Amino acid sequence: MTEISENERWLLSYYRSSEINGALFFGRVARTIRGPLQVEVTHHFADEAAHAKLWTRCLDDLGLLPVKLSDSYQDRYLAAIGAPANLMEVMAITQVFERRVITQYRRHLRHSGTHPAVRQTIERIMEDERWHISYVKEALEGMAGRYGAEEIERTLARFTAADEEVYKGTLAEYGDRMEFLEWQS
Repeated sequence: MTEISENERWLLSYYRSSEINGALFFGRVARTIRGPLQVEVTHHFADEAAHAKLWTRCLDDLGLLPVKLSDSYQDRYLAAIGAPANLMEVMAITQVFERRVITQYRRHLRHSGTHPAVRQTIERIMEDERWHISYVKEALEGMAGRYGAEEIERTLARFTAADEEVYKGTLAEYGDRMEFLEWQS
């Protein structure tokens, strides 16, 4: 059986923390949103909370306590770009962020030393992440009449650039903890 390194324990804790923050963010959005996206956003909120539970259970099953972290990826992300100004920006941020999550989880799955419990957790979460990408893409397409397709594309490009900078900063600060995944990139 593969043993979990302290770096991987930190990374699993980082995933957990990010899922908790995602649930809190979408909980706030779900509480205020009205209209056709209310069901999807509420579902997304529930998924994020379930993902945090899955990571907590995975760590516990491995006999590990989560590392206490001072911030999450979302904290860094929102610090870089600010709070979204409208629902289109919420959806655009979500699209960019969910793509990052899927990329990160795929990298983790490609690592040959990934523990089976970690692999199972990622594979379970990825089912939901694919749906998140799909419903958000459809929501953004539906907003083109209100915001304009060009404005949505500009917003996605701006958030993608911010995401890349935040990710580079995260790698600079925590590169040693993520190094075992990065050689696969």
